[in-house]
Amino acid sequence: MREILGRRRRLRFWRKGSPAQLEAALTCAVAWQWPVLPGVGLKSAGGRGDRGRGCACPDPECAVPGAHPFDPGLLAASTDERMVRWWWTNRPTAPVVLATGGHAPCAVSLPAMAGARALAALDAMDVRLGPVVATPTRWSLLVAPYSLEQLGELLHTQDWVPGSLRFHGEGGYLMLPPSETGAGQVRWERAPLEGSATPWLPDVEAVVEALVEASVSTPDGGSRLAY
Repeated sequence: MREILGRRRRLRFWRKGSPAQLEAALTCAVAWQWPVLPGVGLKSAGGRGDRGRGCACPDPECAVPGAHPFDPGLLAASTDERMVRWWWTNRPTAPVVLATGGHAPCAVSLPAMAGARALAALDAMDVRLGPVVATPTRWSLLVAPYSLEQLGELLHTQDWVPGSLRFHGEGGYLMLPPSETGAGQVRWERAPLEGSATPWLPDVEAVVEALVEASVSTPDGGSRLAY
């Protein structure tokens, strides 16, 4: 895809002294028109010297510490530059949350070991991939927007779908680099091309079969999903 030079210059301007999270949020929201919002983040779990971390939300038993929206809620996700700057000026270390679906990317995520196998298989088949987000426990492949009906028809063609596969579509969200959550650091396993226009995304049909196969063939890849 042809690079937009003016946009490249602007991204470089943002990097001048900008915190990493603000830089990433501005790139997603303004350059790529992906709606984002700050995630809840982490807080210290104890006093001085205690390095334990817990979720900053009120739930002491939060299942996904630091890795979800809270205040503001998901519906507040925006591509407005002033709003994004205000959010991360007030909370410079807040995770970057992508609101998936609509005109924004969707995603399919799976356990990290299965994700590595799936990427190797897709590369061997010369399937063109878009950005891939990784945490120590899960990998997420960004794909073109899909509808629930489209996803349902696609999954119906599979013999069975592991419960460890997760689909981030309309009304969902995904943590983006360089966020930090209770599961660890969020990073790019396959990063978008720097300075280019909106990242290219594959259709979900191009990757689902390989993701299912990788999950099924990986130990503890997931249980059967009834649908």
